[in-house]
Amino acid sequence: MDSLSSAASGAATPPRISIVVRAYNEERFIRRLFVGLGLQSRQDFEVILVDSGSTDRTAAIAEEFGARVVRIPKTEFSFGRSLNIGCSAAEGDLLVFVSAHVYPARVDWLARLTAPFEDSAVGLVYGKQRGNEITKFSEHQVFLKWFPDVSVPNQSSYFCNNANCAIRRSLWEAQPYDESLTGLEDIAWAKEAKRRGAKISYMDEAEVIHVHDETWGRVRNRYQREAIALRAIEPALRFSLLDFVRLASANILADFREARRQKTLRREGRDIVLFRLCQFWGTYLGHRFHSAFTADIRERFYFPPSIAAPDAERASDAAPGQAAISRIDYDRVPLA
Repeated sequence: MDSLSSAASGAATPPRISIVVRAYNEERFIRRLFVGLGLQSRQDFEVILVDSGSTDRTAAIAEEFGARVVRIPKTEFSFGRSLNIGCSAAEGDLLVFVSAHVYPARVDWLARLTAPFEDSAVGLVYGKQRGNEITKFSEHQVFLKWFPDVSVPNQSSYFCNNANCAIRRSLWEAQPYDESLTGLEDIAWAKEAKRRGAKISYMDEAEVIHVHDETWGRVRNRYQREAIALRAIEPALRFSLLDFVRLASANILADFREARRQKTLRREGRDIVLFRLCQFWGTYLGHRFHSAFTADIRERFYFPPSIAAPDAERASDAAPGQAAISRIDYDRVPLA
């Protein structure tokens, strides 16, 4: 496959779009991301990977596909800082953010994600996220709730998600990401951008597959660090032990009903309970967190142990050329 920068090589002007990817030990899924980018109908982009000290082949794979790799030490990482570093290295006037463990579901993902910027008032666009076959049942339900099947051209809230998001570079230059937050830097940025008058758009057809394959401890840590950040963004918010019991119970029951409807409750029941308990216990712990953010805590929140790549991620023997249809069938596209 030609490098991702080939479409813009030789151009007299910088690429209009810069795709910034944050990564740490993501070799398991990152090849799918780059294959999906190579199949996009819109190719006027560059890719910048901000690597936070990976010890696997993450950076090497990115370079194979023509991405520009910017390396930072683990000790300097925060979600906001890695984004700011990537944005500083970018040359495009639209900045697209994707996690290293997502991949586009459609060949027109990038075109759909960037189309709302034709309205000069739009400052941020985010797209749909769905799971795959290894996604936990309750995580599927979270995606369905947060990312519905209908677009919202001018969203009233400042919710968004940087796993699949685009912003105007000019707005970032005026308002960089908060580097002190333990998560939700996207929410904090969107809140301020909306206060300044920028529109936020949600595009349901700009879909990515977002793969979380976490231990229960990592699920709890994810929601804990996000709750710590949310408390900084919205200091008036409270989450009590009663809230934990109420929300965990309500979501477990709702997931049970949906799993029963899908005839999967026997298989999914245990994981539903564990996911929702970890989700809301982590949220409760985050709202009660008052310790110093030590190196040990940083390691636990940001750099969990890697999980070995499964056999299913090996390259397929199928022939390329599937980009004629809107959705990408990764089982029929070589990943090598």
